Parts: sequence; structure tokens; C-alpha cells
Amino acid sequence: MRAVSVWYCCPWGLLLLHCLCSFSVGSPSPSISPEKKVGSQGLRFRLAGFPRKPYEGRVEIQRAGEWGTICDDDFTLQAAHVLCRELGFTEAIGWTHSAKYGPGTGRIWLDNLSCRGTEGSVTECASRGWGNSDCTHDEDAGVICKDQRLPGFSDSNVIEVEHQLQVEEVRLRPAVEWGRRPLPVTEGLVEVRLPEGWSQVCDKGWSVHNSHVVCGMLGFPGEKRVNMAFYRMLAQKKQHSFGLHSVACVGTEAHLSLCSLEFYRANDTTRCSGGNPAVVSCVLGPLYATFTGQKKQQHSKPQGEVRVRLKGGAHQGEGRVEVLKAGTWGTVCDRKWDLQAASVVCRELGFGTAREALSGARMGQGMGAIHLSEVRCSGQEPSLWRCPSKNITAEDCSHSQDAGVRCNLPYTGVETKIRLSGGRSRYEGRVEVQIGVPGHLRWGLICGDDWGTLEAMVACRQLGLGYANHGLQETWYWDSGNVTEVVMSGVRCTGSELSLNQCAHHSGHITCKKTGTRFTAGVICSETASDLLLHPALVQETAYIEDRPLHMLYCAAEENCLASSARSANWPYGHRRLLRFSSQIHNLGRADFRPKAGRHSWVWHECHGHYHSMDIFTHYDILTPNGTKVAEGHKASFCLEDTECQEDVSKRYECANFGEQGITVGCWDLYRHDIDCQWIDITDVKPGNYILQVVINPNFEVAESDFTNNAMKCNCKYDGHRIWVHNCHIGDAFSEEANRRFERYPGQTSNQIV
Repeated sequence: MRAVSVWYCCPWGLLLLHCLCSFSVGSPSPSISPEKKVGSQGLRFRLAGFPRKPYEGRVEIQRAGEWGTICDDDFTLQAAHVLCRELGFTEAIGWTHSAKYGPGTGRIWLDNLSCRGTEGSVTECASRGWGNSDCTHDEDAGVICKDQRLPGFSDSNVIEVEHQLQVEEVRLRPAVEWGRRPLPVTEGLVEVRLPEGWSQVCDKGWSVHNSHVVCGMLGFPGEKRVNMAFYRMLAQKKQHSFGLHSVACVGTEAHLSLCSLEFYRANDTTRCSGGNPAVVSCVLGPLYATFTGQKKQQHSKPQGEVRVRLKGGAHQGEGRVEVLKAGTWGTVCDRKWDLQAASVVCRELGFGTAREALSGARMGQGMGAIHLSEVRCSGQEPSLWRCPSKNITAEDCSHSQDAGVRCNLPYTGVETKIRLSGGRSRYEGRVEVQIGVPGHLRWGLICGDDWGTLEAMVACRQLGLGYANHGLQETWYWDSGNVTEVVMSGVRCTGSELSLNQCAHHSGHITCKKTGTRFTAGVICSETASDLLLHPALVQETAYIEDRPLHMLYCAAEENCLASSARSANWPYGHRRLLRFSSQIHNLGRADFRPKAGRHSWVWHECHGHYHSMDIFTHYDILTPNGTKVAEGHKASFCLEDTECQEDVSKRYECANFGEQGITVGCWDLYRHDIDCQWIDITDVKPGNYILQVVINPNFEVAESDFTNNAMKCNCKYDGHRIWVHNCHIGDAFSEEANRRFERYPGQTSNQIV
């Protein structure tokens, strides 16, 4: 049993009514975020300007009813820290000058702003005084905040109300107290937390719509009928404390506070006369039904392929919304995106209502088509596709406006069965798991054998700490305290499990090649991660065959870029047949992609004149239709750098001069078709129909938010002289049926691609 807290009391007293992007002062502007906070001095703050992400922009302050800006004279990162906290973010990671996000209008409220960085409000910083400035709007300052909210701060598209929130927390209390009742609790008495404690709700006038709202808050997609005869009999034997009555929900509300309801007064002597405590029974979503071992569910989803999914989220039930249209997955534009539409998505996926409707690609940018825009849901639709929407054109929206959601989830208690110890922060340490039965529980360690990124991803998700930066097989540098027993070994995860107990592992006995606490598993977790995708259209456009003389391939042979048969060739005479193509790898995640190895272990390659930071970064393969590999010579090691970036992103990494290597968020690394080793050696491949496959980060050496989009496949026909490459796509870009058609493709009988 767990109380679900969705609404937060703000320390500044007055709560704003954020009407889901309907805020405006004067004429509406799509480049302005809603106000973030009402300060103790009656100030309001917002981010504005374009182009920008939701956590950056020109800082604007409303004072005495008038919006204005801040001059960049003497502006520092310390001032940015204070302003980011005013805006509800944990800290600043940068600031901008000279009106990078465009010049503002109106007053310039502050000039020569000087902060230490520890102030609780910008009013505590020194300045020339309010409205006293010699600047123009070409000097407007901006901030770049860390994309992490302060605890208790509600995002701009979370519905809030003007008065003190009436119901902060709701829970279900089982009729039969605890015992060994499994989590999550799906049925029980509805209780709300009031200042005097937990109270029941009178069921007089209680409707199925009320139950629907309560279940949604608690992370369940639907409700089912309750055996009320049992609960009426039980109610006669117990005393109850009623605090709420006359609840009347429409069924589309995101929280019980938004329903019509009444509280009992303190002097009410007769409460819920002739009534009983309200009881609700909720239906588990498919993911949690599997988790609890339940096989049958009354609230079953319609048969057919899933047409909506979430991508890029650090936690279960959150991510970028993607929908399936004409056999291809695409994103949703955030125009008019609100909690009603987000809740439809969450329930369709088997979760509860939405906690947040995210805009501005907060869960990373997608790639490919944008299928929907201006989605308008009432909240009662069974699918997002039942909501009215606008047909989108290329000019309407960009992937910087991809919509996302955070859903309410049922409480499973899995985070209480795992902990970290010895680390420098709560995001790292040696993994300890709890085993045993109630009354005989104990903590133990996990054997580090074969522990990798996928296992660490599950551990970090179970801990509620997001993604895994590293999965460590040795943790001798972290003190294990008094826990020394290894209680789990042979852990093998797919990466999608809710807890380590769902992963395959040795159940009857512990088998560990390296004994001792120094060889136990550890993790370093992070709230953000990279996400690499290959640009499939470029591969298709640039593929061709070259017969390259052997005397030009000594460097390639040194780097193992040729098939093994090249060793027995008559060097320097003859040639090798190479399938060349360009490879453009984008980082669309929320963290830079950095090589696993440190600079001290990078390898210098004399032929190419730079260091290679990753031996296994991408696999290039030619496969038969049944998956057999028929070509082996390809690029063997890589140098990672930012070749080009989006307009508002700066390059950070380059290979030259022993520079730092990686791929920045919003940038891409381009390996042109004409550079050495950017090929597959097909000298020994016979004519026929094949699959060209490129897999990024194939060994999961570096953590990403999504590994399912790391593979790209193309159909290709090779007639012994020419090659035709077509139908290139990211591995998870097609529907299941479209993928089956791709795999069953009979091949080309001519060079006519249809």
C-alpha cells in the first residue's frame, strides 16, 4: 500500500493556474514558455526566445504587471544558478549574452546583476536597481538550465488550481490488512490524506467515473466491479473516519482534486449516514500483470498490433510518444498537446493517467516522419488515433517539438529490494539485493561475472535512478561495509525487465569464477543518456562498388579492414571488390555519447594520423535472407567526432590533435564513402539477394536510452558487377507486419526496384 502524491504544495503560497500553454500577455507567442513561479517578492519568471529547448532561453521577469529582461553586463554563471532555481530547475549549466535567443521587448529590469550563486531569490543579488539600466535589448541575457526539476516543482503543463489543493494524496487500503498480500494493491478502501490524517470517502453517489479517476491516479488503466456485499459486511464490524463526500467526477480528470467534492466540517456529528466507505478495484496493465504472475485480465486490450509506444524515457511509463501509421513509426507534434491527450496514451499503454504532458522534445528528438499534430482528446478515447488531429506537412513541425508523456505507475515496491553502497553519490555503488522471506530477510551482493550494461540498466531502473552509465564487474574501490555474502550470480538481462529478479540468474546455487567482494557487480547511474541512430537514406543514396588495387590497401590491411582471403592475395597486384557507402550517425538522446575507454588506452593509427577510441563501434555486414554472414572485411576501429551539428548546437569533439572524442547531442559523426575502411569487402561474395546490415554500439559498451534503434537494414541485389541497395530503414522503424514482409522478401529478379 502506497500513497501516490501527484500534487505539490508550493512554498511560495499562491499557485498559478497553468492552462496548458494558454497563458499569454498581450498577443500569444509560441516561443514563450508559461510562467514558472511566483516569487516571494511578487515576481514571475519565464524563459522566452527562439530557437531553444524547454530548459533554456532569454530570462524574462514580470514585476508590477510588466514583463522585462535582464542585461548581460557583469552576468555570470552564479546569477544563472539563482535564476534557474527561480524557474524550477536544479542548477544552471551555462548562460548566454548578446540576445542569443532574440531581443526581448519592454523594460530591462536588471543590469550589472551580481550573485554569489547561493541566494534564495534574485532579489537578494546586487544590481543597479529595478528598471535602472543603460542597455538595449541586443544585450539581453539568457540561461541554460540543467534539465532536472527541483523536488516539488510542477512543470508548466501539469494542471494546477488557484486555491489550496484539497486532496494531495490518495491510496487504496486493503480490506484484509497486509499479511502477504502482493504488490501492487489493486483493490481496497479509498483513503485521502487530510491535515488530520488519512480518512475514508463516503460512497453515497459514488460512480464508476470516480473509480476510473482514482485508478488512473494510482497507475492503473481501468477499473472493474467490486463485491460490495463483502465490504458492507466488513463495514459493520469496523469504525471509520470519513473526511470526504459527494464526489462527482466526469471520468476524464487527471486527479481527484479536479472533481466536484465536499469535505465534512469539523463539527459534523453524523458522517455518511446510511453509507459506507468507497471501495475501488483496479485492473493491472499487461506489463504489471506479467510482473505479478497474473494471466487473465478483464480489461484486455483490443486484439491487433500496438499503434503507440514510448521511446527515450529514463523511467518506466515515460518517453517520447511515437505512433504507427501506414506501417511506419513516427512522432507527434507538441502543438496543443495536453494532459487529456497524454492520459489517453498512458491508458492505451496499460498505465494510469498522465502526470505530465511534455513538449519541446523533452524526451529526445525522434527521426523520420511526424505523423500527428494538434491532437485534441476529451480523455475518454480508447486510443490516440480516435482523437481529432491535423494532417501535418513538413513545414508544420520539427522534431524539436516532439511530444512526450510521464504516466502514473502502480507501486510495486521493487526499489525496496535493491540498494547501492560505497559510492560517492546515490547514483553509484556496489549493488546489493534483498533475498529471503518476511522475518528472514538479508542483503547480499551480486557476482560480477558477465555483468554488463544491460544488467546495469535494469538495476538503475529498479532503483529509480534512470539509465546506467556503466556496469562494473569489479568494485574493490567501494567499501562493502558488513555485507560480504554473494547471493546472486549468472545474471543475464534483456534490458526491459522491471527488476533483477525478472532476469535469468542462477536460482539453486551460486557460481562465481572470481570470488570475493572485490569482484561483485556495481553500477553508475544517470538521469540522461545518449541515443544513436544511423541515417538510412544516406546509406541507400551513396552505396556503390569499387574495385580497389591492392597497392592502395596496405593501410586498410594493417587495420584488418579486408576479408581474410586478402592475406593470400598476390600483393601488390590485383584488387579487392568493396561495397562503399556513407555512414551518418546522429545522437538524438539527452547526453553526449562518449567512448568507454579513457584517453590513456586510445590506440594511435599511423596510417590515418589520429587516435581510435573504440575498436567495436559499428558492425557492417552482408547477410543472406536467413541471417548467415557472407562478408567479413569492414571498418574495424573508429574515431568519434562532431562532423556537423544542428543550427543551435556547437561542436565539442574532434579527432585531430589528440582531441576529446564523442558525439554531442544534436550532432552527427559522418564517415564518408570515400574514406579508408568505410566499406564491406565483398570480393568473395557470390551474386544473389542479400541484406545489408549496420549495427551501432553492437556490444552495448556505452549506455544508450534505446538500443532497439541501433540496427539499420537494407535489401540489396548483387549481380556480380553492380549492386542495388533499397528499402533501407532503422530496425524498429517498421511495424511488425512490415518487418515480416522485409524478412520474407524474395529478392530482385532485375534491377527494377518497385
